[in-house]
Amino acid sequence: MSQDQDALTTEVLQRLRRKEGTWQDWGAGCRQLQKQGLSPQAIFEATGIEPIHQNQLITALQVSQSLGEAPESVRAYFQTRGSDLLYELRVLSAGDRLAAATLIVEKQLDVTAVHEVCRALKAVSYRKDNSEGFGESVGDRIGRYYWQLARQQRDLAQRSRLIAQGLRFVESASGRQALEKLLTDFTVVPAVNQPRLPLYRLDTAEEVPYLVPVAGTAPLTATVLQQVPRLSCTEVFRVVAVPQGMSLVALPAWQVLLNAVDPVAILWPAADLPAELPPSPEGLPIAQVLLVVDRGLAEWDRDRYLLIAPSPSEAVQLAWLPEPPTATVVGQLLLVLRPPQVLDESLNRELWFFEE
Repeated sequence: MSQDQDALTTEVLQRLRRKEGTWQDWGAGCRQLQKQGLSPQAIFEATGIEPIHQNQLITALQVSQSLGEAPESVRAYFQTRGSDLLYELRVLSAGDRLAAATLIVEKQLDVTAVHEVCRALKAVSYRKDNSEGFGESVGDRIGRYYWQLARQQRDLAQRSRLIAQGLRFVESASGRQALEKLLTDFTVVPAVNQPRLPLYRLDTAEEVPYLVPVAGTAPLTATVLQQVPRLSCTEVFRVVAVPQGMSLVALPAWQVLLNAVDPVAILWPAADLPAELPPSPEGLPIAQVLLVVDRGLAEWDRDRYLLIAPSPSEAVQLAWLPEPPTATVVGQLLLVLRPPQVLDESLNRELWFFEE
């Protein structure tokens, strides 16, 4: 970072620490600092603005900037306040944001009401009908949402509260009549139960797949092996950016792989292994295995099998060497994987139920 950038960063930090300007200035400052590489935690330590508040300010600023055609009265209203209100609008489309922002100003909504408005607009966003007398204005869409909830409510107090909420926002006369009708029509329409989320969780490290690039099938030269790009992943779900055309193999996240520096896989003839494999439990012959070699450990180790290259143009060899070799060490062998022996693949796709 240059001296000019250092000075600018210091100036922005000082303004934020002193809370100079409006919330929009604070959001712009936080965004600028994060783009310069400062972490939210570092900004918090220097300014006292907590990371969660930084995110709210930056997001609210983005929402404010998306209200391009908003009336001047709306833009002026949010100039010095309402970052928490605009933050709630982040889940809406650009058109709905503008309508909701205008509604906030007209009805002086607080953050709880804005949260409910956003939920209502999203809930009815996929229903484009006016069969019950509700139009497509933002007020009628919110009114329809509360009308739907009120019809499903057996408790009269809750039903009345929902009707009142709908009447607060509805704009059309027909929509208002539909809501007022519920004051005398106590028919309850059963709610359609929302399905449960298909939630899964990886309970052990080995359940998380570990992707290893595959260099190809032996024989391979050291040049080909070194040309395989190295993978990197992001936490928490180990998302991997894969170059186009790369082959991968998914393995359990065994500790030997997690500790590897730069692993790469090679399909290797079982007959060319430097030691004989023990027989498989099924007694089936093994023609090919998968080797995982760590290119980051390109040094001799008496206790490891090594992948060596007599020359860059010759095929690499797997060997155990009790003495340091004259050939180049390409990597150390991490594991030899035998092919899985699954008697019936269709069984893995069936649901199994067990009685306790």
